[in-house]
Order: sequence, then C-alpha cells, then structure tokens
Amino acid sequence: MKTIQQEIDERSNLTSSNKLELLLFRLGEDPLHKRSELFGINVFKIREIIPMPQITAMAGASPHKMGVVDLRGQIIPVIGLAGVAGCTPRTGLNILLITEYARTTQAFAVESVEDIVRLDWRQVMSAEGNSAGGIVTSIARLDGDDSERLAQVLDVETILQQVMPTGETQAVPENIDTEVRLRPGTLILAADDSLSARTMIEQGLETMGLPYLMCKNGKEAWDQLHDIAAKVESEGGTVNDRIALVLTDLEMPEMDGFTLTRSIKQNPRFAKLPVVIHSSLSGATNEAHVRNVGADGYVAKFAAEELAAALRQALQGR
Repeated sequence: MKTIQQEIDERSNLTSSNKLELLLFRLGEDPLHKRSELFGINVFKIREIIPMPQITAMAGASPHKMGVVDLRGQIIPVIGLAGVAGCTPRTGLNILLITEYARTTQAFAVESVEDIVRLDWRQVMSAEGNSAGGIVTSIARLDGDDSERLAQVLDVETILQQVMPTGETQAVPENIDTEVRLRPGTLILAADDSLSARTMIEQGLETMGLPYLMCKNGKEAWDQLHDIAAKVESEGGTVNDRIALVLTDLEMPEMDGFTLTRSIKQNPRFAKLPVVIHSSLSGATNEAHVRNVGADGYVAKFAAEELAAALRQALQGR
C-alpha cells in the first residue's frame, strides 16, 4: 500500500509529463436532457472534501453564494455550483469541496463526488465557444480519444468573478509602479485558457503599455513561437527580436504551462526567452516545479503590481 507521502510525490510528479488528476463530481440534472453530467476540477485545487455542514446565510449575498461555513476557525464562503451550472440536484447538495485558488479559500457545494482520474492534458480539449455560460473551460475525454464518457472542466476564474466579483479580482491601481520596458519591436506572448483570466491579463498588460499576443492554451503558444521564429529567421533575425517574454498559465488543455516552459527551455531555438508562470495554482510544491522546468519567474493571480515586478525581474535577468 502506498504511503501518503508516496501519493503526494507521485501526484506532484505528474507535472513533468503533461498529466493531471481530475476530481469528478455531479451537480444534478441539466434542464434540457434531464441527465446528471460529470464535472471536473484539478485535484491540485482541492484542499479537502467534507460532508455538507451547517451553512450560515449572509444578508445581501449574490444568488449563488449560499453563505459561509466555519471550518476549524476559518470562515469560508460557499458557492452553490448547481445553481451556477443551471442544474437541479436529485438528492440535494451533500458535499463541500474546499478549494484554494489564487490566494483565496472557498467551498463549492456539489451533489456527489464520483472519482479521481489521471489524464494526459492532450485528452483535455478546449470548450470555448461551446459553453453558453462561459463557465466550462474544457472537455475531458476520460477514456482516451475514442471516449464517449466526457467531463466538463469548470472555469474557476470565471465562476468566482461572477459570484464574488469584488473579492476575487483586483483592478490595476493607478498609483503603483507598473512600468515595464520592452525592446522596441518586441512583445509578450501570453497563454491562458480562461476567458476571464485572459481579459484581466490583457487589461494589466495594456495598463503597463506592453504589446502582446494572446493564446488560448500552451499548444497554441508553442505553435505561435515556431511560426514567429520561422518568419523572423527568414528575415535574418532570431525569435528574440520579436518575442521579449512568454507569460503562461499552468492549467491549460492540450499542453499545460509546465510542458510549454520545459519545451521552450530545452529547445536551443527558444532557450534564451524568459518565461514567467502566472497561475492560480500556488504553494511551495508548484513553485518548486516552476523552478525545475526552468521558468524565470512565478506570480500568483491576480495582482497587477506583482505581475509587473515579475516581468521586470525576468526581463532584467535576460
């Protein structure tokens, strides 16, 4: 039998092979097909799973914020995922998923927890354009390419912004030092699979006066790097004449940020490009993996002044 430490080490090492573990759960029947579909969230975001405790309703809360719970002295907001997704629980909301995201702790109420599955990120395909509410970031094929069993991976950034907008996003203050300078003719290549996260990154980069090219996942960014390099090299230059820095999320379909960063740093064509990882996955374990894949910086979402500082430091290190 594996020890707890062996399980933690094995789970952490998934980042070196473009893999993830997904916690699968159900929210109830959808209004159209009257089926209970599978949903998923990255295990790295889960702190613990507990039976539904007593929830204290908060006056004036938004419709999907059910209230708060007192968990060992910590007051944690509870979000009803069934309502956000438009589902009707068959047996009620019975389980709380306690999650850590971008410096915050919150609980998601779900009907039931099904399983934990280990997947390759290539089994996870973008759902952008197919999710009416914009809260599903990708679709996971649970049994490989020919799978008929699918799970919807929720866009936590968007859900938190919708339900608790004032507490989960930070506007760019006008009085902070966000100045970052790029060499003339260069830009930042950025990658993030969340629509709301991309919007916030774009706003931050525009406030800093930085030109950028935005991609929806690591695979798209990797392809863009090759296309840009080929064009610049045909003109007698190098990719560094066009790209100043790569800014990437970690959790992305097809190719995650760890794999993108490692691919850049191990390729002589791109190895001198600074890479900054910008992610909601925080903590010492993830920061250690960031260093191991050769990233030049790591910053947790979303604080514009910290992002600016990380960009400045990575560019100066170059």
